[in-house]
Amino acid sequence: MPQDQISPRPAILARADAASIAYHRLEGKGATVVFLGGFRSDMTGQKALALEDLARRRALGFLRFDYTGHGQSQGDFLDATIETWRRDSLDVIDRLTEGPLILAGSSMGGWLMLLAALARRERVAGLVGIAAAPDFTEELMWPNMAPSVRKALMEQGVIYRPSAYSQEPYPITRGLIESGRAHRLLDKPIPLACPVRLIHGMKDPDVPWQTSTRLAAALGGSDVAVTLIKEGGHRLSEPGEIACIAAAVEELAAKLP
Repeated sequence: MPQDQISPRPAILARADAASIAYHRLEGKGATVVFLGGFRSDMTGQKALALEDLARRRALGFLRFDYTGHGQSQGDFLDATIETWRRDSLDVIDRLTEGPLILAGSSMGGWLMLLAALARRERVAGLVGIAAAPDFTEELMWPNMAPSVRKALMEQGVIYRPSAYSQEPYPITRGLIESGRAHRLLDKPIPLACPVRLIHGMKDPDVPWQTSTRLAAALGGSDVAVTLIKEGGHRLSEPGEIACIAAAVEELAAKLP
């Protein structure tokens, strides 16, 4: 597999039947760490760059990318769903990586991390969930909508909600809700046996920390640990929080032969 030139400009994964995906990749030895970002986030955040730096120092493979409709990738966000982004994740894994994988998923990326691991169990050697938000469309979005808002969403196909992270409101589409419902995980056991590390802030205003403890209970493996950061919020981008995430990735990488 050719080495990509690491530069400010991303490489592009062209796909005949879907949007082109922008990515950065490092090649290394042993495991490849794949970072999966959050809803309306992109691959230039502090956590992604910190893990890329860790991979470079430890000679690990590393991949970060933008989902369809996110960051520097093509596609319309309004047309994308959980299934769209699950497919993105599998395409970059299948076409841009080799060997064992450690998936690190932030927020929505924690959900996509699990969906990808279920589809590629033979390759996934470990998971690191960072304020992981499986089922957030059904458990956090839908219940917090008034009946009139739900009705408008289903009839119009999209509504816009204020964002705590941007001046621009963000869209919620009917397709997003329906796709999320089809990919729920926390309503049943999750048959993944690989080592899993879940890190969550106890002051997370967006995804309750109890989501990580529920996820830990649902996972099929025994090597599952939850780290709660008492003062941590949702982003988990403070230096000590990033150090905790990096340590979890290093621990899982060290388990590989």
